Amino acid sequence: MSGTDWIVLTATLLLIVVYGLYKSRTSRNLEGYFLNNRSMPWWLVLLSIMGTQASAITFLSAPGQAFTDGMRFVQYYFGLPIAMVVLCITFVPVFSKLKVFTPYEFLEQRFDLKTRTFTAALFLLSRGFSTGISVYAPSIILSSLFGWNIFYTNILMGGILIIYTVSGGAKAVAYTQQLQLIIIITAICIAGYYIVHLLPQHIGFTDALKISGASGKLNVITTGVEGSGFVWKDKYNIISGIIGGFFLSLSYFGTDHSQVGRYLTAKDNAQSKLSLLMNGLVKVPMQFLILLLGALLFVFYQFQPSPVFFNKTVETKIYRAPYNDSLRAISSAFNDVNTRQKNTATGYAEALNKKDETTAANLKLQLQELNTEANELRSHYKTVLSEADPGADTNDTNYIFLRFVIDNLPKGLVGLLIAIIFLASWGSIAAALNSLASCTMIDFYMRLKKHHQHPERSDYEDEKRYRISKWLTFAWGIFCIIIAEFANRMGSLIEAVNVLGSLFYGVMLGIFLVAFYCKKISGTAVFWSSVVSEIIVVILFILDSNNIIGLGFLWLNAVGAVAVLLISFLVQRLWPESSKPHD
Repeated sequence: MSGTDWIVLTATLLLIVVYGLYKSRTSRNLEGYFLNNRSMPWWLVLLSIMGTQASAITFLSAPGQAFTDGMRFVQYYFGLPIAMVVLCITFVPVFSKLKVFTPYEFLEQRFDLKTRTFTAALFLLSRGFSTGISVYAPSIILSSLFGWNIFYTNILMGGILIIYTVSGGAKAVAYTQQLQLIIIITAICIAGYYIVHLLPQHIGFTDALKISGASGKLNVITTGVEGSGFVWKDKYNIISGIIGGFFLSLSYFGTDHSQVGRYLTAKDNAQSKLSLLMNGLVKVPMQFLILLLGALLFVFYQFQPSPVFFNKTVETKIYRAPYNDSLRAISSAFNDVNTRQKNTATGYAEALNKKDETTAANLKLQLQELNTEANELRSHYKTVLSEADPGADTNDTNYIFLRFVIDNLPKGLVGLLIAIIFLASWGSIAAALNSLASCTMIDFYMRLKKHHQHPERSDYEDEKRYRISKWLTFAWGIFCIIIAEFANRMGSLIEAVNVLGSLFYGVMLGIFLVAFYCKKISGTAVFWSSVVSEIIVVILFILDSNNIIGLGFLWLNAVGAVAVLLISFLVQRLWPESSKPHD
């Protein structure tokens, strides 16, 4: 990067840190540190909810996801608006009325301690691993820019994030996310403008969309139906998006404390509901625009020289013969295909403008064939690369957008865009660490220490818990750094995080659905049904991963939730006296 980029990057990051620490002055107690004294307006809660979702993974990986697989990933969010309505009707009023710190407190009141503890443990497990992957995402940037060892880069990035989060608590998270999202949305628009602006003069935005569509990248709606029926293995289609996405969103926003903790900071019940409903309206178009960047980026590389492999650090590394000779030969063949892509894409755009449908149809077919050839060469390159360096991460999806930014944007903007990715990372990881510490403190530490409290020493106890909460935040930060060290070779990070969540979210949701809607089912019944259901989900995932069955990961959320409901009814029916249900 240039000196100007470094100045912009440093200034932007310092601005956020100083602003967050300035705004983080709050009561030195748990309600102040974790929930900002429940004083946030709906619009700030909305920005905090969106900021928690919009991690560095979103901006690094989502454009690359659309570049390689098209925009069909957006269907993953189609169930979200429906889930927001259900949350506002059922979940939010209960959490607000009970004034809980975490949603798992409600489960002890409704069921028993073991159900509360098991559900909280599922949250800690899923969110802890996901946050570790999120720490890895910004480390990719530094590693790619400077060729740094990813192991030490994870430690550096995680260390900065720990200091940032431990210092401020929930208030710093919320207020910095407000500023972060404003800068992030601006940066998305700037990146989109430059992708189109750097296309050849005779290729406009409409032409770019037509070429992207001809290449299969604007596949926003897919049915998942092929041949004789529905393909359950298909990960992203409108059916799995609405049904599986609904269950995933309902669980994420209703049972994952990293999100529940955001709207628990609201002033009242109405403010919490408004923030969630607005999130349901804003999230889908926002994700659509981020994925559209990837679709447009694909068109950009139809006209501009495209790397055969987007991880520049690995691509420029010299390997011993014969691997290096093979890699050079593949690169040369790819460059030839890239040149033919440019000529064909240009001809296709001209034919469309002249309304020459016959020529356009022929060129569209040629363009698709060239794209297939380019993908085969990329795949061959990765195979040879893997043989040359078995330790290399050969999935470059997460580097596609970053490579465009570094190679093509003007001085200053490179620094700003990289700052954006850091800011997105800080906001989401800070919120996650805050929620992990909150759950550990409220659902484990304080629950175990419940019988050792001294009412006459409440001020001392509040101060003590406040200090312990900071140490818990620090400890979870260390845990997430350790997870980040094992997060390489996971492919698309945005997909990896959602797959990981789907292993736990369905079961967590099932427990809460029983709590809200099945008043006659006891704690013992729901506890054992949730244990069995979690085992079923993990077995299905393993079978799917080994291609023994075909089941897209989104369906695991529905399977987990429905399994808890059905098995709970069965257990309660077989052993009705096993435990008295709570009212």
